[in-house]
Amino acid sequence: MVDCLLKEAVLQKHYFEQNQNGHTPDIATIYFGGGTPSILPAAWICELISCIKDNYPVAANAEITLEANPDDISLKNLADWQAAGVNRLSIGVQSFFDADLKWMNRAHTAKEALQAIQWVGQAGMDNYSLDLIYGTPYLSDELWLENLQKAAELGAPHLSAYALTVEPKTALFKLIEKGKIPPVDNARQSRHFDLLMDWAAKNSFEHYEISNLAKPGHRSRHNSSYWQGRPYLGLGPAAHSYDGLYTRKWNIDNNPLYLQAVNKGDLIFTEEHLTEENQVNETIMIQLRMAEGIDLTTFEKRFGIQVSETLLEKATAAIQKGQLINSDNHLVLTRAGKHFADHIAVMLFV
Repeated sequence: MVDCLLKEAVLQKHYFEQNQNGHTPDIATIYFGGGTPSILPAAWICELISCIKDNYPVAANAEITLEANPDDISLKNLADWQAAGVNRLSIGVQSFFDADLKWMNRAHTAKEALQAIQWVGQAGMDNYSLDLIYGTPYLSDELWLENLQKAAELGAPHLSAYALTVEPKTALFKLIEKGKIPPVDNARQSRHFDLLMDWAAKNSFEHYEISNLAKPGHRSRHNSSYWQGRPYLGLGPAAHSYDGLYTRKWNIDNNPLYLQAVNKGDLIFTEEHLTEENQVNETIMIQLRMAEGIDLTTFEKRFGIQVSETLLEKATAAIQKGQLINSDNHLVLTRAGKHFADHIAVMLFV
């Protein structure tokens, strides 16, 4: 797989160069995600980063993030990752309580999570994020606040907090269906989200995106680029790429077929050309999730005055309900509106 990622990085140069619209800006971020990249030997991560730098213009101060499980973190691995160029971690803690981790079928314990974060501090890596999940069947309001407080005590500069979602055909879905685990409680999730917003305000965390909170200066530059609609290039099975304007493509999601194709010097992908309607709706969806909201000035310049006026007309109902405000020509979700972000976005679609 790593050999093919290296080969694909070279094959994709053509796509990258073709879709820069006459200029080649430096790559500002590199992100190792999509599963458990922290199980890879650090030497392979180093090889991948070197390959990208050899083939693409990478900014000197690029943010290079590695998703890591707590049980993969050690002082040795941290030193190796840093030597490879990794300067940010996204750590899948999920909870600081063993009971939660057990029913989530996580490999690490709460003690291992705490130790891992302490090692990150010892290694001098002060740019990292912790993933936490709320609204789970056994997580009380008090325990959710304890999770948040523990993150604050550890000095975490960034949090990604997600409401538990249950996808069909998953093990969790089947356990709920059989009555072995209680179903998702929407009222509990709503309370936990309110508690999250209150806690963030009291602890100087900027709630800069619906599911993401950061201390000043610690926003995720990589994820922010998605929400700002910037172009990106994805490598690996099922990886998505976007030219920032009209075209999105994604690699085949079958590992053996991906490996076979790349080894032959081919890429198997599906390509989608976005209509203006697609572009408008995606802009609404992603910008509405951000603290800055939808920039109506930029929106009008890109899509025209008629589309912009239609958007404002559709926003009237949410504004009257107190779910949206027009602040300095930006449509921004209110605290109440954040609970219904996806629903409001759909209401605004053209």
